[in-house]
Amino acid sequence: MGRASIGVTMKVALSDEHDPELAVVEAIRGGDRFAFAEFVRRQNRFVRATVIGVLGMGDRVDDVCQNVWTAVWQRMGKLKDAARWRPWLYRLARNAAIDAGRDITRRKARLEVLQSASAGGAAEQRATPDGSLLADERHAAVRDAIQGLPALYREPFVFRHINHWSYRQIAELMQIPIDSIETRLVRARRMLRETLKDRIKP
Repeated sequence: MGRASIGVTMKVALSDEHDPELAVVEAIRGGDRFAFAEFVRRQNRFVRATVIGVLGMGDRVDDVCQNVWTAVWQRMGKLKDAARWRPWLYRLARNAAIDAGRDITRRKARLEVLQSASAGGAAEQRATPDGSLLADERHAAVRDAIQGLPALYREPFVFRHINHWSYRQIAELMQIPIDSIETRLVRARRMLRETLKDRIKP
C-alpha cells in the first residue's frame, strides 16, 4: 500500500471516528436498506424533536416523521457532502413540519367554520378527580403550554429539555450564536412558568 493510499485510509478512519454516522450515510447513498433502517433507529429521536419543535406535540407528528424518512430515502443519494447530513436532515424535517403546520392551520379554520355553523349546547362532563386524573391534567397542561410556545422558543426548548442537547449543539444545528439560544431558552421557561402558574397547583 502506497503513502497516498495510507493517507486516504487514515483520513476515512479519523472521519468515521469523529462522526460514526458517516459510513452509514454513505451506505444509504449506495442504496443499502439495512443501513437506512439503522439510521432511522438512531436518528428518529432527533427528527421527532425537530418536528415537535416546529409543529408542537400534536397527533400529526408521527405522520410528518414518516414523510421525512420517506424523503430521506428518496433524496439521500442527491446529498453532495455526506459529512453535512445532520443540517440536511434538520432542514428536511423542519420544512416538512412547517408545511404540515400550514395544513393544520387551514384545517382548523375550516373546522371552526363548521363548528360555529352547527353549534349547539355542549354538555358539561363531570368527573370525580382522583390522583390519576390530576396527574393526567398536569401532564396535559405542560404539554399544552409547550405547544403554545412560539416556534422561535419551542424549537430550542425541545432540543434542550427533551433531547438533552447542549447549548453549543443546538446553536451549531440552528446556526445561531449560543447567546441567542440561551436567551430563547430563558424566555421559553419564563413563558411556561407564566402559563402554568394558575393551571398547576401544588
